[in-house]
Amino acid sequence: MGGEKNTATDMVEEEEPLSPCSRLFNSPDFNCAIIVTMGCKVKGNPPAIIDGLKHSLANHPRFSSILDMKNGKKGKARWVRTKVRVEEHVIVPDIDPNTENPDQYLEDYISKLTTVPLDLSKPLWEIHVLCLKTSNAESIGILKIHHSLGDGMSLMSLFLACTRKTSDPEALPTVAVQKKQFGPSCYTGFFNKIWWLFVGLWFLLRLVFNTFVDVLMFALTIFFLRDTETPLLAKPGSELKPKRFVYRIISFDDVKLVKNAMNMTVNDVLLGVTQAGLSRYLSRRYDQEATPKSKELMRRIRLRSAIMINLRPNTGIEALANMMAKKSKCRWGNLFGYILLPFSLGLETDPLEYLRRAKVTVDRKKLSLEAVFSMAFFKLILKVLGLKASVVLVRKVIHSTTLSFSNVVGPKEEITFHGHPLSYIAPSVFGHPHALTLHFQSYENKVIISVTADTTVIPDPHKMCDDLVESLKLIKSSVLERGLYEMEV
Repeated sequence: MGGEKNTATDMVEEEEPLSPCSRLFNSPDFNCAIIVTMGCKVKGNPPAIIDGLKHSLANHPRFSSILDMKNGKKGKARWVRTKVRVEEHVIVPDIDPNTENPDQYLEDYISKLTTVPLDLSKPLWEIHVLCLKTSNAESIGILKIHHSLGDGMSLMSLFLACTRKTSDPEALPTVAVQKKQFGPSCYTGFFNKIWWLFVGLWFLLRLVFNTFVDVLMFALTIFFLRDTETPLLAKPGSELKPKRFVYRIISFDDVKLVKNAMNMTVNDVLLGVTQAGLSRYLSRRYDQEATPKSKELMRRIRLRSAIMINLRPNTGIEALANMMAKKSKCRWGNLFGYILLPFSLGLETDPLEYLRRAKVTVDRKKLSLEAVFSMAFFKLILKVLGLKASVVLVRKVIHSTTLSFSNVVGPKEEITFHGHPLSYIAPSVFGHPHALTLHFQSYENKVIISVTADTTVIPDPHKMCDDLVESLKLIKSSVLERGLYEMEV
């Protein structure tokens, strides 16, 4: 008895039921995973990574639990704590040092990863260390995590909690936090209070109206409303096809220059750049010219993104770092709703028009409770009709839209992942029924644009990346030509 060993893990008497969202991600028809590609500035050192993971990620409850789909209470799925053998989660492939095209090799390697499911006998994560010098890195780390372990924001925070500042190996990364403000800091004075009472009522009316319209559009999407058939719309079974991951690095300073000049947020600028880039890409696929007629044809296209919104207050990096170091507890899990974000397309002669349209869209979505209602609706369906019905509805919404879109704020300074200073971070997701996923990740003074594509639908994802980069250049040039931004001396 004493000599018997579990091939993957040693069981520990501790379990926790799956959340509704985790059950959704573990369904056979909606099996999603997250890929984080890390470009390292030094040669890969697997023993250092293994040792670091033993004192960080392996101590997190979700990353030290296996998924038991049948033996929980009332036959429900559960997380069961285990003793993790980190060595089994770190994969170091043999790579020919004389590989002719390392960037292409990396793309092919990640694409193959999207076809290989994670081993259910172990905690649902793994990291691949590639001793491969590419155009932007001396070696590559690829973190693959099943989406049932957490939402994107929580997992990114956890990843950052495993890193330290390169300039200060004991310090956690610094991430910008957006301060929310509403109204003046002082409400004294009778007329001032009356004014802000009217402002509050107007805000409430807009919130109720926008939420009603968004929930109605969400319901229509479930029943029959579908995006226009374009070269970007997924075909049936697209979630099962290998995905191609490509990326580009742009200057964060360029994004902030445009943001400040147009008095917008970073989200506004990135959405505007995306609208411009997709317009360029589709116009080329349609082989159109920038004529008034073609403009109207593009504007009649209904193209939307089903965006997953995290509804749980994000756990801070410091709390997660303490949890892994001291094996304590903190808030964790999947809790999200969906919003349907419309994209405004068209061949504009004024590049700044894409930004103006983006700002109108984002400002309106901020005054809506669509994500809360969609989450409550799916939880109700899950409770009343079961997992299969809930999966059908989620798949229906995603099938009726064109792409996934996200933007995550990253560290302000260079970070090190267990002895490996990082040159870039490029996260994305696969396993959902979209042929296209766009993700923007800020890091230091960079923004990494990640495009994940089903190449049977989008055969040229590199050109799409180039269109996004070129769109930002045109927008920046337009800002400077019009003198909207004064360069600091």
